[in-house]
Amino acid sequence: MIERLQQSKNRPRIDFKLVAGILGGLLFFLGAALLLPAGVAIIYSEASWLAFSVVAAVSMAIGGIFFWFCRPIEELRMREAFLIVTLTWFIGSLIGALPFTLSGTLESYTDAVFETMSGLSTTGATILGGITHEGLQNPAIEDIDKSLLFWRSLSHWLGGMGIIVLTLALLPLLGVGGMQLFQAEYSGSTSDKLTPRIRETAFLLWTVYMGMTGVQFLLLWAHPSMDWFEAINHAFSTLATGGFSTQNASVAGFDSVYVDVIITLFMFLAGINFAMHFRLFTGNHMSFFENREIRFYTLLTIIFIVAISGGLWLLDNYSIGEALRYGSFQVLSIITTTGFGTDDYARWVPFTSFLLFLLFFTGGCAGSTGGGIKMIRLMIITKNIGREFKQILHPQGIIPVRVGNRVIDSKILKTILGFFVMYFIIFAIGSIIMSFMGYDLISAMGASIATLGNIGPAWGEFGPTDDYAHVPIAGKWVLLILMMIGRLELFTVLVIFTPWFWKN
Repeated sequence: MIERLQQSKNRPRIDFKLVAGILGGLLFFLGAALLLPAGVAIIYSEASWLAFSVVAAVSMAIGGIFFWFCRPIEELRMREAFLIVTLTWFIGSLIGALPFTLSGTLESYTDAVFETMSGLSTTGATILGGITHEGLQNPAIEDIDKSLLFWRSLSHWLGGMGIIVLTLALLPLLGVGGMQLFQAEYSGSTSDKLTPRIRETAFLLWTVYMGMTGVQFLLLWAHPSMDWFEAINHAFSTLATGGFSTQNASVAGFDSVYVDVIITLFMFLAGINFAMHFRLFTGNHMSFFENREIRFYTLLTIIFIVAISGGLWLLDNYSIGEALRYGSFQVLSIITTTGFGTDDYARWVPFTSFLLFLLFFTGGCAGSTGGGIKMIRLMIITKNIGREFKQILHPQGIIPVRVGNRVIDSKILKTILGFFVMYFIIFAIGSIIMSFMGYDLISAMGASIATLGNIGPAWGEFGPTDDYAHVPIAGKWVLLILMMIGRLELFTVLVIFTPWFWKN
């Protein structure tokens, strides 16, 4: 025991060997995942099977070597965890982009990395179908191999589950970001660990995630407008709140009320904490329905569906049925940061367009696959604003912020307020950079919030019927970094670039 404590004491501030070992294991897993689209390519007799196979083999070989020679034997610490999480998404995007270029589908490696980061971060912004700033014509979504379409959706699905495990299993152990959100609703620091062990927690979450994906796949496949391939791709994209589709027209291309309803329902479910889904499926109904964040999420969703659908009906000459169909779909698509489209919201009247724009600053529940600010933060900020008004009227009173019967700790309030400030600073920086590149105000702000919030389609030149191909190379790297920062809860990435991270 004494010897082990001495060894731990002598460890460097960052154990790069441990980091390399874990990254090697994750790299091996990524290579194994790339074998699935290689199989799809073989089924459809596509030449891209070779590109996927080569990248998979190299990734598995390099990952296996690093894992074997740098096997983690020490306990993972906070700095190493931050570094691993950030490098996983970044390196995963660099490697996952290779099949696009090696198969000859995309000429620009930057475009390929952009598309892959958009997939792994569940953003859904695409460069397919557009002309690049350098004059290259990217192929349309319908014109690329099915194996590449499958890889886009699979990257969504893997990235979505990855963020759930990160939030519910890893961050609670580090005492940062993720569990602080859940402490607003629950008492203990391990309250949302479904079991005491991370491995079991991850397994149970994967079970729920795969089960819900399977159910949606079957429901979509049952409709004649979708074959099995389109159904599995849209199930992957929906449960991950990603938004990649197999058609350039997105879900609108199927022109089916049934498909719209199924995807709307599962977008709503995907925006809920997956730990709560597990509790619901295992019979703990009260825990699910009494959850304050779910109630807040549901109420906000209903309010915006009613307001936007009413606006489409009264101001935009939609029938009641069409207004409810398109209004509810777009509300769920944006509030959960999915980014699917069934209607061009950029052409709506200003009233409904503005209401939808407000949803770009929301997001799903903590512990869901949704990106954005998250409902729990919005709920606590709203309650804190109410507390400030009460404090003005009762300056000598001690008025805590409560969520249900729980008093929110001042440390959590400071963390959430800091998150809000940093979120809008990054949004502003992204907007300034895009405007410097020549984009108008609406386009610049839209691109910044749509990538930071992991939504995908935005406004102006990046609307629901447009793409990101025309952005200069430097701009694409800025936007894909925004995707990663937004997906990994800001501080997880940004802390690496502070001097304190590298000091004792």
